Amino acid sequence: MIEQSGSGYQGKPLILFANFHSDLAVDFGESEVLAQWAQQAPREVWLLQAGDVLVSPVPLAEEFLEYAANLTGVPAASLTVVEVPVAGGSAVPMADAVRQAGLVGRLHDLAGEQSPPILPTALDRSVAELARELDVSVHPYATVSDAEAALDVTTLLNTKDGFRQAAEHLRMRVPAGRTCHRAEVDGVVRALLEGHERVVVKPDRSAGGHGLRFVSRGDDECRTGADLKLDAVGGPTGMWVVEEFVDVAQSVSVQLENTAEGTRVLFDGTMETSQGSYTGYRSPLPRPCAHADELERWGTRLGRYLAERGYAGPLGFDALVSKDGKLYASESNVRRTATTSPHAMVMRLTAVSPLLRPAWSVSRGRTRHPLPFREALDRVRDHRLAFDPARGEGVVFYQGAPPDARSWRYAVIAADLDGLSELDARLGEALELEAA
Repeated sequence: MIEQSGSGYQGKPLILFANFHSDLAVDFGESEVLAQWAQQAPREVWLLQAGDVLVSPVPLAEEFLEYAANLTGVPAASLTVVEVPVAGGSAVPMADAVRQAGLVGRLHDLAGEQSPPILPTALDRSVAELARELDVSVHPYATVSDAEAALDVTTLLNTKDGFRQAAEHLRMRVPAGRTCHRAEVDGVVRALLEGHERVVVKPDRSAGGHGLRFVSRGDDECRTGADLKLDAVGGPTGMWVVEEFVDVAQSVSVQLENTAEGTRVLFDGTMETSQGSYTGYRSPLPRPCAHADELERWGTRLGRYLAERGYAGPLGFDALVSKDGKLYASESNVRRTATTSPHAMVMRLTAVSPLLRPAWSVSRGRTRHPLPFREALDRVRDHRLAFDPARGEGVVFYQGAPPDARSWRYAVIAADLDGLSELDARLGEALELEAA
């Protein structure tokens, strides 16, 4: 069952569990990748209400907490952040790291009599086990057993092959391709290249484009018969998907949510990518958009497919628009994604503004020189770019200062897509961002 209270973040306190260290999307052997993803945990701050607890694999700077608190109106003193030391990127789920650090008792004490449910970044088996240990539920499920019943389909639909099977069952167009073991990749690539100039090789479990590789007929390995060089992701027995290369005009996605009332669309947009790797997002899709309705229909169909198998909560559906005008289903992300929390932040910050449907983006920019957080804030304020709650527009550093003080992630909120472009250009000047 799904909790009838819905899936918002209001009301009963929550334990926000930023378990970026999860095997839902990538093997634990990829410790470097997991450690890099964990740096995104501070974005969960924007979901916090008074009395909530954030369990984070990375420390959160006090200046960032104060900055977020000033914008959300929630006193920083009413928030609790529990940092979980995850050594070396961790070869274990974050729930295990909680136990290893001796923090289960503290979380149990923080839960108290209210027994706030856990809201995980990724629903995996270790989260369900920790919830049982704490005697709490997993949001938005009524019981831990309900959450456990959704684990099989959640795991399957976070794989490339599982998604391809579901997409074909749901009558979505997918690129021609095959799933195979790592040892078979070379043969499958060469067979597919007989009918296609170029193919894409993807690890079966991966996110953000990690491990993806493009292979063309003219590549040295194909001409000489040498073995293809693939990332170590998945290990020697891992599964891979080899697909025809789609000449892409646009990468698009729709984000949805399964609630007790059914599957609903939250937002759509265009993804910015570099060599297949995710780098940013702009929402909404420009209107009129020939593929927006089809994208929404496919995404809703996928959401219902998941709901029938017990899954509740957020899901993302990605697709490719080819240069000849066709929409191809690409992958699903059955978890909280890189846009889930930023979107919730945007809706929260603009709730009292005059904007009915704000345009927004999340991007990465690298400054020419290191900047302390305060200086970065001062620059956007001096250039009249800082988010203004009265207008519902401006720039938000939604993850705080980056470890290298140069690789900034930020959100831009505006009345429309043209306004986003204008603010982006001005921000580049204010922060002295390097050219992309």
